Amino acid sequence: MTNQQRVLDVLVEAVDTLTDDFDLIEFLHRLSTRCVELLDVDAAGVMVVDQHGEFQLVAASDEKTRLLELFALQHDQGPCVRCYQSGQAQLNISLTSSAATVGFGPFAARARAAGFTVTHALPMKLRHQVVGAVNLFGSRLRRLSDTDVQVGQAVADVATIAILQQRSIEHSHLEKAQLQAALTSRVVIEQAKGILSERHNLSMDDTFDTMRAYARPRHLLLTDLARQIIDDTFDGDITPTGSPDRP
Repeated sequence: MTNQQRVLDVLVEAVDTLTDDFDLIEFLHRLSTRCVELLDVDAAGVMVVDQHGEFQLVAASDEKTRLLELFALQHDQGPCVRCYQSGQAQLNISLTSSAATVGFGPFAARARAAGFTVTHALPMKLRHQVVGAVNLFGSRLRRLSDTDVQVGQAVADVATIAILQQRSIEHSHLEKAQLQAALTSRVVIEQAKGILSERHNLSMDDTFDTMRAYARPRHLLLTDLARQIIDDTFDGDITPTGSPDRP
């Protein structure tokens, strides 16, 4: 299979990110293996910042790389961490050079022990929003070509779009769930208002004011109070705050 076909496959796979049942972790793992297929590297890892602002490893092309990336996270060092923090690509870093690995010597030693001699990191970002980084490793000390850098950045950009799309879907689902919960609560409250209005001969507005006046000082949710009234499990004493609606 040619590199052009592999790149096309990556783009086709990216279309799947538009579906609700999209598996982000599986997709990012495929991207890490695609990097090895497409570029002059031997391993790849993908790190992403979570909703709490913490950098997390989400995919690696093999177990050896996964452990190396976890080491980088635990010690908060390495090209991938630096790439995420700066938003800038870190290219052609010789792991055998003390000058090139200033600031992450322990990581470089760990990487050399794993059989790697060069590393690169590409930012996953959209405009000024950085969501993670793709780390690349090679066992041969050779520079990444301009073409490989362009292809690698394209893969990182696809990963960025996938992540942001997934977060958008999750946020949409959360908003829908919150809206549905609010609508359900409103129905429950209206039912309880009807019961109390009939019981105390109050207008619906006065009934609602009465419920609020009872719930607020007791730190009781109106929905919970309403359910108790509907289920006939409410054992408190609600004193009407309004005037009777009927004689």
